[in-house]
Amino acid sequence: MLLSLHSPLPASDLGYLLHKNPARLHSFDLSFGRAHVFYPRNERGGEAVLMLDVDSVDLVRGRKRSAGEAASLRQYVNDRPYATTSFISVALSKVFGTAMSGKSKERQELADQAQDWTAKITAAGCRGGSAIIERIFAPLGYEVAVEAHPLDPSFPEWGESTHFTVTLRGRRTLRELLAHLYVLLPTLDADKHYWVGQDEVDKLLRKGEGWLADHPDKALIARRYLARSRSLVREALERLSDDAETEETDKTDQEEAVERPLRLWERRLAAVLEVLRKKDARSVADLGCGEGKLVRELIQDRSFERILGMDVSWRSLERAQRRMRPDRMPEARLEQVELVQGSLLYRDKRLEGFDAAVLAEVVEHLDPPRLEALERTLFQYAQPKTVVMTTPNAEYNVRFEGMAQGAMRHPDHRFEWTRAEFQSWASRVASASGYEVRFLPVGDEDPEVGAPTQMGVFER
Repeated sequence: MLLSLHSPLPASDLGYLLHKNPARLHSFDLSFGRAHVFYPRNERGGEAVLMLDVDSVDLVRGRKRSAGEAASLRQYVNDRPYATTSFISVALSKVFGTAMSGKSKERQELADQAQDWTAKITAAGCRGGSAIIERIFAPLGYEVAVEAHPLDPSFPEWGESTHFTVTLRGRRTLRELLAHLYVLLPTLDADKHYWVGQDEVDKLLRKGEGWLADHPDKALIARRYLARSRSLVREALERLSDDAETEETDKTDQEEAVERPLRLWERRLAAVLEVLRKKDARSVADLGCGEGKLVRELIQDRSFERILGMDVSWRSLERAQRRMRPDRMPEARLEQVELVQGSLLYRDKRLEGFDAAVLAEVVEHLDPPRLEALERTLFQYAQPKTVVMTTPNAEYNVRFEGMAQGAMRHPDHRFEWTRAEFQSWASRVASASGYEVRFLPVGDEDPEVGAPTQMGVFER
């Protein structure tokens, strides 16, 4: 059972991050065998390998047999010594506990920096196959490659096994990467080698802090991590929802506090609606609709005959549903409006056939490596006639009173573009996808730094 971590950093820096000297082999005793850490020679950067040597005898020793169960060799024969399961979480916690905390006594600035990581897991047992692996890891911004293994290479007619080699590539801090692996690798085979109790909920929420609440498949992760214990899964999801709602409200309040004096959100809505009406759009998809502010405005205008609101957060969709006031809407109008949960990073046939799609203050919440997936989903597959996109103008931030230099307007923003950066990206995407794009300011223009919000209108 192998987990390889590779980074462009030299092995010496990787040693500081993992708190393991790259010059020697490190071995640790575990209740089910031994774990070893070593650093193979790698000319492309530093690489560390965690190898688990699971002892089949140790797994059985001390286990009480059920009534009528005879002692036999059968109890020693299984895939546990070879396949990544919940053993990996125990080993990660035992071997890389300090690295998982994000602390480094000698190189804290290095631990706080995101790096380009490649994590390779050989072999991962997964119930549900490669589709489950993709669903679990891809929304976190990883490039996922899955290699299936035949059940027996000598007998290809037997088909493929349930074991895969999984390679993940992404830019993360080591702390984030290890937290993702700690939580998600045991969910692949949806089994635990130990009793799952209340403390497992606390582990899940502690290691999932900052990312699990926003994962589109958090319910799937919770079910598989908690061995499908209904009561524990229900508690975990309730606590995740409460935490997510509080965090999202706090973040939104921060952004609105910055922009409130300019009444920017109202002006953005007005600008988007003006474009949609001038284009005579009859069907509109609000992608990343959040709490449904734009959806509510679209509903008020009968010229919009088909309205779709999509967001990755079901909690936001619940608030959007309440904002719609469906109890006060005629049934015929209600049939023209749909709220769905989904991600902009995957092809979705529900997004096809619209006159217009709107991304209002959405793109800056995506990790830059995921923008390419957004481009494919929207401009190659969905192909609305018009795309209206708004995003902050980073140059204008210096005009916000009390805003620190270099800060962004929202804690969840992954980036904020200057006017030149946005226009460069949008022009490239339009040219590659058969669109033309024009740019409009939103809000009062400053002669030096431009308007606070920038808008791109893509037209086919």
